[in-house]
Amino acid sequence: MQPFTWLARTHLLSAAGDALIAIALAGSLFFNLDPAAARPRVALYLLVTMAPFAVVGPLIGPLVDRSRGGRRGMIIGAGIARAVLALLMVRHLDSLLLFPEAFGALVAAKTYHVAKSAVVPGLVREERDLVEANSKLMLLSGLGGALAAGPGVLLSLASSRWVLVLAAVVFVLMTFPARRLPRFAVRPAQPAQPAPAGQPAQATRRRGGMLLAGSAMGVVRAMTGFTLFLIAFWLRTDDAAPWWFGFMFTASAVGQLIGAVGAPWLRRRVREEVLLASTLVLAAAVSFYVVTAPDRFSVLVLAMVIGLMSALGKLCFDAIVQRDEVPADRGRTFARFETRFQLMWVIGGLVPVAAPSGILPLRAGVMLLGIAGLVAVVLYAGGLWALARGRRPPSEIIATRVRTRIRRSKQS
Repeated sequence: MQPFTWLARTHLLSAAGDALIAIALAGSLFFNLDPAAARPRVALYLLVTMAPFAVVGPLIGPLVDRSRGGRRGMIIGAGIARAVLALLMVRHLDSLLLFPEAFGALVAAKTYHVAKSAVVPGLVREERDLVEANSKLMLLSGLGGALAAGPGVLLSLASSRWVLVLAAVVFVLMTFPARRLPRFAVRPAQPAQPAPAGQPAQATRRRGGMLLAGSAMGVVRAMTGFTLFLIAFWLRTDDAAPWWFGFMFTASAVGQLIGAVGAPWLRRRVREEVLLASTLVLAAAVSFYVVTAPDRFSVLVLAMVIGLMSALGKLCFDAIVQRDEVPADRGRTFARFETRFQLMWVIGGLVPVAAPSGILPLRAGVMLLGIAGLVAVVLYAGGLWALARGRRPPSEIIATRVRTRIRRSKQS
């Protein structure tokens, strides 16, 4: 059996276990919030979501890269940790101890995703297969959540504790295919030889390309968080029926599905960088269209396009890092970028949540969305053009000038 098959089975069970924990917590005090205080609670939720990444970024990333077989060990350890925490939550479902245990489960889940992304390049034949491999894992993640939804909801009718017990069982089962994953030697066994002429310049371009892709993906995540909360609060102020919120999430999920299914087909025709830039162009174009006709139907189309952009952009970015980063640093690189992406998602979500007037007008919000996408694609394309010619990217030049002006203003 191919090693990727073992990772696919591991990922399917991991996604099912995470979905079961979410179902169990949905009926607990963890999500038992008074909707009358929606905005402060939502703002607090956004800030809390950053906490697991504060742990994963500086600690877990280097640990994943530290030793031979460490990534496989981290995948197995993340499954065992979530199984233990799920059993602890069974006892503390109505206690304040649920919060640190749920936090630990989130950290373990993020740790798994970092390690999983780092092992994918060793399980494919060629670099051009990376997007397809990541796409299959994304689809399996949705399938795992869907398969867990039925049993999870049925068990929750009896007690959320039984859902957590099932989640613990699933996480334990996850460790069996994970043990079949190969051990990866992430550190070179021999001292590094002098690089051939021209190789340092190529490495610099690759590093710059990853940073540019990370910046573009950060904008994608900010746009995703911004759109989610902009539409949600607009529907609330527009006295929309509850099912419209379901339509919005469904439209976003359909967009993500389209992105995951279409990514391998698109990658066979264009490179990851072109796909990532194209998602920003599409999102900007649809945003400017919605400005001209801001009704509920066009907003659902926008939600679907943003979902597509989020899925396709993430698949392309992961493939770029998996392709261009040296094996020894993939874990910490993914952890570092995921922390930044979550921060950008939080910042994007906080803009409509913390709007001074209580609600950001839909037309103005969508206009901001289109401008952000347009500026991002111009800087990304301009940066790639500059790197190919050995020049400084426009974003770096702008950042340097801004820092210089800030430094001068402080001195004066």
